[in-house]
Amino acid sequence: MSIKLPYGKGYKELTVEEGHLKAVLLSKAHAYKPDMGEAEMVRAALNKPTNSPPLAELARGKKRIVIISSDHTRPVPSHIIMPVMLEELRKASPEAHITILVSTGFHRATTQEELRAKYGDEIVDTVHIHVHNSFEDEMVDLGLLPSGGKLIINKVAIEADLLIGEGFIEPHFFAGFSGGRKSVLPGIVSFKTVLANHCAEFIASPYARTGVLENNPLHRDMLHAAQVANMAFIINVVIDSDKKIIKAFAGHREDAHYEGCAFVRELAGVSRAEADIAVTTNGGYPLDQNIYQAVKGMTAAEATVKEGGVIIIAAECSDGHGGQVFFETFDQASGPKEVMDGIIHKTRDETVADQWESQILARILLRHPVIMVTGAPREMVEAMHMRYADSLEEAMDIAKSLVNKPDYQVTVIPDGVSVIVVP
Repeated sequence: MSIKLPYGKGYKELTVEEGHLKAVLLSKAHAYKPDMGEAEMVRAALNKPTNSPPLAELARGKKRIVIISSDHTRPVPSHIIMPVMLEELRKASPEAHITILVSTGFHRATTQEELRAKYGDEIVDTVHIHVHNSFEDEMVDLGLLPSGGKLIINKVAIEADLLIGEGFIEPHFFAGFSGGRKSVLPGIVSFKTVLANHCAEFIASPYARTGVLENNPLHRDMLHAAQVANMAFIINVVIDSDKKIIKAFAGHREDAHYEGCAFVRELAGVSRAEADIAVTTNGGYPLDQNIYQAVKGMTAAEATVKEGGVIIIAAECSDGHGGQVFFETFDQASGPKEVMDGIIHKTRDETVADQWESQILARILLRHPVIMVTGAPREMVEAMHMRYADSLEEAMDIAKSLVNKPDYQVTVIPDGVSVIVVP
């Protein structure tokens, strides 16, 4: 059987020999057919929001409006969402100064080229855009998170008289779901707040998993941060495999988000299909730009592969590893056990950059060999204690030799970041 796997801005073909395919785990989002156009869905959500006045009503009389917007690492179709939002805001409050605050969190700065690809030339040329820098921006200290970590938020957001969050909702490998409160934390907070929230204790929690919000300690902190920042309204969308909007949710920062999460959970839930080999991706561009992001796709395979089974991930990684400290953590260690031993007992105040991603990758590598089909250099992949393959065919050959059984079974997850694997 031949299966198309998203890879960069294109696809790779995986062939699984007859009799060896256990299952193909696909989100139902890819087959969902909306009953209206993308911009129409966004406008309808803005005008009939969940537990909130319409956006235009909220904006009336406001002078400083800030829209927190996802960065270049997220496939949010801002070129669809933002023009509709701006039209509604300008109609309601034509004198308002509007700022798009790009929520980079702990990521690198979004480039001019990426901003133009994301919003279009007209918005980049006419709207004030501020790219958040968690190290250098002016910040406001707003006390402590429920966990005890410091809550320090970008001053641009705090000075707004209307703060709005734009984003999308998909399964998230330790926050449960993306979207909603994540616009604020980690989106526009100080690196100190990110480090405190993404501590070893929280990442190790059994509730810090894909699709889990209840009792999730990271989620609890994030809700508090969004409340303190006074994020008054969100517009979050759900997208299919073509990155097209299939549903829009707007309104109260928590109620609208939970409504969207319930919709995604219904579409994304897939039953575990235990197999010797699990093949996954990070959903193609922009989510597979680096190894750091590709860990997300690996967690979907981790949830369905047998104990000790092999994980194959196809991710282009045009940006390489995606984090120097992340890379060095593995490059300078003898193996994943040394990485994990160096992380697991660190306190919240001792958290270092990218520690959370290292912790999750080490957790996976302690239980499974991982083979990467990628554009990242072989030396980089191998330095991080994974195996490198030039093609999916080579990866399957390596995996079969590691499994070493004639009746091996393969489960394929064409879009690893779009599914919630349930027992």
